[in-house]
Parts: sequence; C-alpha cells; structure tokens
Amino acid sequence: MASFLIAALYKFVHLADYRALRAPLLACCEANQVAGTLLLAEEGINGTIAGSQAGIAAVLDYLRSDPRLATLVHKESWADEMPFYRMKVKLKREIVTMGVPNVHAGTMAGVYVKPAQWNRLVDDPDVVVVDVRNDYEVSIGSFAGAVNPHTASFSEFPQWVREQSAQGGVLSKKPKVAMFCTGGIRCEKSTAYLRTQGFDEVYHLEGGILKYLETVPADESRWDGECFVFDERVSVQHGLAPGSYELCRACRQPLSAQDKASEFFVEGVSCPHCHDRHTEEQKQRFRERQKQVELAKSRHRRHIGVRMEPRQAPASGDE
Repeated sequence: MASFLIAALYKFVHLADYRALRAPLLACCEANQVAGTLLLAEEGINGTIAGSQAGIAAVLDYLRSDPRLATLVHKESWADEMPFYRMKVKLKREIVTMGVPNVHAGTMAGVYVKPAQWNRLVDDPDVVVVDVRNDYEVSIGSFAGAVNPHTASFSEFPQWVREQSAQGGVLSKKPKVAMFCTGGIRCEKSTAYLRTQGFDEVYHLEGGILKYLETVPADESRWDGECFVFDERVSVQHGLAPGSYELCRACRQPLSAQDKASEFFVEGVSCPHCHDRHTEEQKQRFRERQKQVELAKSRHRRHIGVRMEPRQAPASGDE
C-alpha cells in the first residue's frame, strides 16, 4: 500500500488575521511531519500537503478547529514516495491570483455541479464548456469538446473573457457556461468573475477534475488524457492512479514518452519545449545539478539541494 497521504484543500472565507495564522500553522505541520505548500490570504486558504495518515488528520483537525474553517473540504490521494521536499506556509494577496478586485468567490461563485451530474451538463449543446487551467495543463488532457483559453497564467483569464465576449466570440451572447479546473478553486473564482460581467447561468464542476476522476467510472467518463497535478506525481489518471508523465527539470513542462524520445531531451537539462530557450551557461548548471541528483540516487538518498521545483501550485498564482 502507498505510504503517503496527499490532501488537497481550499476554502474561500474571510480571514482578516491571516498573517497571524502562519506561524502556528507551520509549527503544526512540522510537528506532524507534514510537507507541502499552504497559502493564506484575506480571502481564504489553499494548498496541498502530504504525510502519514495520522499526520494529515492532525493538521486537518487543527485547521477545522477554527470556526471559519470548520467546513473545510479536502480531497485525498496516495503516493509511494513523499511528493514534497519541505513544508511552506506562504502569505499572499490572493489564494488564486486573478488580479481583479471585488471578485468574491465565497459569495458570488456559480452553481456547483456534482461529478455524477457533470456529463449531462457538458453534453448539452447549448452549454459552452471552458477549461480554465493553463495551456500546459490542458495539453495532456481535458474534457472532450472543451474550450481551451490558451492562457499561460490564471491572471490572463479576464482578458480572454473580455475578448470572447465581443461579437463572434464563444461567450458573445452570454450563453450557459460550465467551467472546470484541477481541484475546483479556479472554477469558483472564474464563475464569480463571469457573474460580475453579467453572465446569469454559470456552472462549475464541484471538486474539480480530481473528484471527477476519483468518482466517475472510466467507461462513463468524458475525460480524455491525464490530469496535471502540482507535485512530484506530475499527472494522474482515472481512479487517481499515477499518470505516465514526468517533469522537465529545466522548464517544468510535463513530458510524455514521445517527448522523452526526442533528440532534444536530456534528462535534467533540456526537452523539446525548452532546448532552445536556455543559455549554455544555464545548461551547464543543469548538468551539474543532474549529476548531484544521480549521485544521491546511487547512495539511496533524496536530492533536495539545488533543484528546479515543479511549477507552483495553482493557488500561488496560477489556479
């Protein structure tokens, strides 16, 4: 059985004292040998943590002991290896960065749609289905027929909405819109934003893609491909089984078997996405880092020194 429990969590709730919450929360996580990243902002909490089952339970109990977080919901999955290197609790302006003021997801989000009802909604020809994740995430999997905004960060989403709301755009007549993302947090904020723009019928997948893959049988699924996740697993499949993608340590793009077969792939140094984007000096630094990684592996140790971490979790400025 897998050894490490992973808990993904978020909640939009007013935390006026969020700065004061950081130190005791970090202490609780470290005392229970839990690693990962948690973000705190005035608008709430977001993040992913991993550890023993008992350790995760202790941290969740601590969080829920705050009446404002008593209804905090989390999603669980398992990993054979610890997917994080250390524990970080960060203070942010937003737990998911959109950069638009007065978008209050806690009170303005669209209609939640449970995974069991999602297929019926997205099969409706009058519904525009929008994947609100970033382009590199969409590239390895999405719901069939979903619109890809081709954003590099979530802060670009409002501009896409403005462009597509113009005549001829997919949102021009303010249709019914169904949105989805990895765990649900981007959806809450994006649907809230659409409501500020005059959209009346806006829906989002409750629990995100992860809950859908966890609960909907593969033979009934509308999902095509794998789902990118923001830890060392890189991607997951139906049932939240580990996916087939790996991470380029030079550019942090998910890599398929085909990518790794490319002449431009050098483990830890370059891939088809970035082989022409780094200087020779940078590549030499990556080579030295990779040597240290391989040396640590040969000694059955985990290399956590000079490394290129995976992309920041969505809440840190993406999702």
